[in-house]
Amino acid sequence: METFPVWGKINGMIKYRTVERKTALKAKRSFTLSPESIDFLEALRKKRQSHSTSAVLEEILQSVRRGQEKRTVERAVEDFYDSVPGEETEEQARWGEFAMGEFPNEVA
Repeated sequence: METFPVWGKINGMIKYRTVERKTALKAKRSFTLSPESIDFLEALRKKRQSHSTSAVLEEILQSVRRGQEKRTVERAVEDFYDSVPGEETEEQARWGEFAMGEFPNEVA
């Protein structure tokens, strides 16, 4: 029975498609920044040992985006609980206390 090194082709195709997809999702833009901002980004690039200043800027923007999304979710949860009648809130609190009593070693 003859065997073929198929894994190499599959691995290569997967890697190629992954790299291709990541590249296709990015768009090249040009922005004018102050010298202080450029210095800041360069210092972060060196500190993080990043391959590019664009990668550092991308990390900063993604962090800000995640922070905004988190605050949006937190506000939605707060709005939901503010809309729940007091009696239901008390019942939920009792269930929470019960659960914590059943699993005292679990971290909340």
